[in-house]
Amino acid sequence: MITETYQVFVNKDPEKIAVTTSTEKISYSQWHTWTNQTANWLKSMQNEYKTVGILLPNSRHFLQVFLGAAKAGWVAVPYDVRWTTDELMKRIQLSKPDFIVTTDTLKSKHHQLAQNWFDVVDLDLAIRSFPTENIVLEKNEPFYIGFTSGTTGTPKAFIRSQKSWVASFQCNRCDFHLDNTKHVLIPGSLFHSHFLYGAVSTLYLGGSVYIMEQFTPQLTKQFLNQHPISVLYVVPTMMEAFFKSQLAVKQSIQLISSGAKWSPQSKKQIHEVFYDVQMYEFYGASETSFITVLSNEDALNRPETVGKVCTGVEIQIRNQKEETQVGKIYVRSELLIDGYITGTNREVEMICDAEGFATVHDMGYIDEEGYVTVIGREHNMILYGGINIFPEEIEQVLTTHECVEEAVVMGVADAYWGQMIVAIIKGNVSRLELKKHCRKVLASYKIPRKWLFVEKMPYTTSGKIARGELLKQIECEELTYV
Repeated sequence: MITETYQVFVNKDPEKIAVTTSTEKISYSQWHTWTNQTANWLKSMQNEYKTVGILLPNSRHFLQVFLGAAKAGWVAVPYDVRWTTDELMKRIQLSKPDFIVTTDTLKSKHHQLAQNWFDVVDLDLAIRSFPTENIVLEKNEPFYIGFTSGTTGTPKAFIRSQKSWVASFQCNRCDFHLDNTKHVLIPGSLFHSHFLYGAVSTLYLGGSVYIMEQFTPQLTKQFLNQHPISVLYVVPTMMEAFFKSQLAVKQSIQLISSGAKWSPQSKKQIHEVFYDVQMYEFYGASETSFITVLSNEDALNRPETVGKVCTGVEIQIRNQKEETQVGKIYVRSELLIDGYITGTNREVEMICDAEGFATVHDMGYIDEEGYVTVIGREHNMILYGGINIFPEEIEQVLTTHECVEEAVVMGVADAYWGQMIVAIIKGNVSRLELKKHCRKVLASYKIPRKWLFVEKMPYTTSGKIARGELLKQIECEELTYV
């Protein structure tokens, strides 16, 4: 499955470097040996759920446990090292790991939890006596439990099969033009599926992965200078840090981006920082994996869209009003998760309908040329005086202003209108200037009626703006309208 190609690469070029960290260079031969030993170590255990938790900072050991678990037919559950004990406990209760691989420091941080811990410093010694023989799985096994980030409320766990990621590797080849010649830098936490997928898919294709222990623009630039990096996985918040650092990258780089859609101002800055860059922005979700991709060329011609459908993916737009193109986006592909985990015995709740389509409740449309435009998420929709307004449309306009760094638009309860449109802005610009800017392209009823200016935005652990936290601050009157 997701590790099935390693033997091929060992036979072809055993000394080719598979994984590089700040302290290690690991060949495909050594990597294959370690993942096999880790898999055989896990298979020797008699546990109820055959699930291993990973509470580790970025390291060779993180990937080794994750991929060793996959090879053994176990399920791996990455946890965020930044979580509080309460946040970690909620996710442990959902995922039910048999034990958790962690560090002594993190174990001490969460000493209140009655868990079966395994210290990562003992891992290499623990697996040393186990066979190096390759394990071949006979069926498609679930291998990964993740958590939807959301913006607030109770976390939701999903489970994914190996087949779904193997199918998505075809998108790497066809849509992102990645292969075994690529040197791929992973600057973000492996807890996040975007970066974890980047590392795992690179190894499946036979490329070389470079793991950073912690992201900073300076450390990223150092890796780029010291190694022949050709691909960089990023999210928009990382690039914002790069912009502020005023560092320049002269070598040719391919950016693979997920997360929030780039603003026109940010895209301009990217080309000022990266002199020779090819960008691939993909639209997707934890539940669906890839849906569409916007290539460098398409971004010039159709920047308002999220691009065209990825390889092996089907899209349907479903609506109840035939006179409009806009509807809820449904996706069918082999890339979907198995479902959400529910109940005390880790039952799986399917996300697909009878036809095999699933939705994360985004609203949008497909034009005649096959480009997909996402208007916004259904639950973000603002009902203003009986009119449906998608805040993402207004946010896109606001972020085109050169003085706006970030913008969030949301609806706040109003006795007369139902909901009042509120804009939260990070940037050095006046309310009057932004209203004037909006009038150029937006209908009058879409222009925010209230404005808030902040020095910084709150973020979720996945790097997205925490809308729920902003709404809470508004309702508690922690922010003042201007």
